[in-house]
Formats: sequence, structure tokens, C-alpha cells
Amino acid sequence: MRGKIINDPVYGFIRFPEKELMQVIEHPWFQRLRRIKQMGMAHLVYPGAVHTRFHHSLGAAHLMNIALAELNSKGIDISREECIAARLAILMHDIGHGPFSHGLEHTIVHGISHEGISKMIMQRLNERFDGLLTEAISIFENTHPKTFLHQLVSSQLDMDRMDYLNRDSFYTGVSEGVIGYDRILQMLTVKDGNLVVEEKGIHSVEKFIIARRLMYWQVYLHKTVLGAEQLIINILRRARQLAQSGTQLFATPALHFFLYEKITGSDFAADPSVLDKFCLLDDADIAASIKVWAAHPDPVLSRLCTMMLDRRLYKVKLSTQPLTEEFLQMQQHVAASGKINKNELPFYLFEGSTSNSTYNQNDERINILMKKGDVVNISQVDNALIGSDLTVPVEKFYICSVPPESTL
Repeated sequence: MRGKIINDPVYGFIRFPEKELMQVIEHPWFQRLRRIKQMGMAHLVYPGAVHTRFHHSLGAAHLMNIALAELNSKGIDISREECIAARLAILMHDIGHGPFSHGLEHTIVHGISHEGISKMIMQRLNERFDGLLTEAISIFENTHPKTFLHQLVSSQLDMDRMDYLNRDSFYTGVSEGVIGYDRILQMLTVKDGNLVVEEKGIHSVEKFIIARRLMYWQVYLHKTVLGAEQLIINILRRARQLAQSGTQLFATPALHFFLYEKITGSDFAADPSVLDKFCLLDDADIAASIKVWAAHPDPVLSRLCTMMLDRRLYKVKLSTQPLTEEFLQMQQHVAASGKINKNELPFYLFEGSTSNSTYNQNDERINILMKKGDVVNISQVDNALIGSDLTVPVEKFYICSVPPESTL
């Protein structure tokens, strides 16, 4: 099987000469990622954000290649087999995502994350490819003896985050997300088996962390994006309610299965066919259903779907303080109007919260190799920009309600 050179809009020409990677890339389960948007519903706010999980996975594998080459050039012992395994691990890290990425992660199935499904897919493909992915799975699971390989796949300075910040910034046009990824990759090295950054790369890493914070609050958790994701979650929640009560709904075969059956994580483990059906799901299944459901007799489902099709999204109010009192007043106002019963109210008016950590000190820390040879957590470096204030998670509270033109 021949390798490929792919023209990527972010990095230019990227190469996949390894036949092992091409076996995975050309498998239908990986090709499915072409039909899943990387940023879920963000294109309703940033029209250019229509890139896919496929783009992102290839980009992350490209950055992994650069990182491994840099480490090799510094005398870090990494065999060809380990390089391929690390590239396979990052290539497949998102293969378990469902339609519209994070937005529907716990709506169609419950009790299992996309990481858990990714692991199951890797194990199934490992059987299909006669053990090709054994070492990649050990890197993914962090059981490989070289811990730094897992840290390149999953940590606070991994190739996943480095690509999605770079790529999402490119496609949204939000310049705050631009990072000096090439500089960071050149500053990577290994100390005592763990991934570290040379001291002279600290400012590039600080910019990377700040860029992630800005992208979360300006893009990923933008209030309109949040409202759009909550809308599509409620559409699927209502559809499942109707399906579970025996109401007939249009759906593709794969979506029909997950609407009418109560699928949990244990079902994936017990029945291999569940994973087969999951790997047939993508954005098209949901999008086609929403178009049809807009004309469904159920007033809740049809209204929510029409709101999505016409981009009349929830009106969202964000606050750093709980909005409980205001929410109760809104509930009372709707109840007094008599236009909707209390069982349907949560689809039209609800509250919640969301949070994000700029730098999580309890996670895989970003360690800096100082010139004197000691290793220091980035938040403890003298005059560090990433101080105690930025290590505290930021929580915001929200109320979602139907827009004025959809008044109840």
C-alpha cells in the first residue's frame, strides 16, 4: 500500500509514507470522520468552522511526526516501531466521536465516553489488522514503558490540543487562537522519562495556554454556540422520549437503533454489533432527521427542529453568578401564561453551568527544564504568566430560553 502526500490548508503538504497509517486511514471507520464536524454547531456562529474530525486527526498525526523527529534529533531513543505506534495512537484518538462531536456525546448513548469508544474501535481494528495497533493501544492507555509517548497523545501540551487550537483558529478566523506550534515542538525534550519543555520555550507555552483560554470563552463556549448545542441535545432528547413511548419517527437505520433501544456502555462490551451500528452514525443522520422532524405532529419536536433549521436558537444569558432567582421568575411567568405544561417546559426554558480551566495543576502538568537541569511546573517559574489565578477553573452559569420570535 503506497503512502500519500496530503495538501493541508493549515500546514501545507503533509506526508503519510507509512503503510501502517494508510491501512487505518483508508478504513471505513476512519473515513467516517470526514462526516463529523470538528466544532459541532460552531459554524452557526463562525461560518467557516465546517472542518472535520478527519482534518484534525491528520493534522495531529503530522505534528506528532514533527515532535518525534525533534526528540530523535536530541538523542531520545525512539524506534521506528514506536514512532509508528505513537502516530497511530494520535491518529485514532478521536475515532470514537459521535455526530456533531461533543454536543451529542451523552445523548445517543449513555455510560461511555468518546475516549472509551475510541479504545473499543482500536481494539477491534487491532484484531482486523493482526496486532498492528497493540503498541499504539498501550500508548493510548498509558501502559507503554515510555510515558512521554502517551504525554504527546494526551496531556496539557499534547498534539491533539496543539492541532485543534491551530486549526480551529484558522477556520473560525479567530486570531487569538494562533499559537507558535513550531517553536514549541522544537523546544520539546525528555527528562527522567517525561515530556518537558526547554526553558527558552516557556513564553511560547504560556501563549499556547492563554490562547486555549481565549478560544474556549470566545469560540467553544460562546453563548450562541452553547445555545445551538443545547438545542440539538434537546432535539435528540425529545426524539428519544417519543421513540421510547412507541411514537413512529423517521430515522436512518443506525439512528433508529439508538433512538428506540436503551444503549449504555455495557451494551457495547456485550454485543459487538452495537459498535458496528455506532460506526455508521455521523452528522448526516442527525441533519436529515431534523429536516423531516420539523413537520412532525409533536409540537415540541417540530418547533425545536424548525428553530434549528431557521437558526432561531435559544436566547442565552451568561453570568459568573448563579441565575437561580431570575430563572425561577421566568418559570413562574411561563407557568402563569398557561401556554405550556410543566413536562414540556424544560425544552423551552432551562438553566445550567459550564466551566473551563486555563491550566489544571491536577492534570498532566507542563514541566519546564531549566538551564540548571532542574524541572519546574510552569506555574512555579519565576515571573510566570501562568500564576495561581489562571489555575482556578472559571465557571459560568446560563439560562436558555426560546427567542422572542418563538414566544410560547
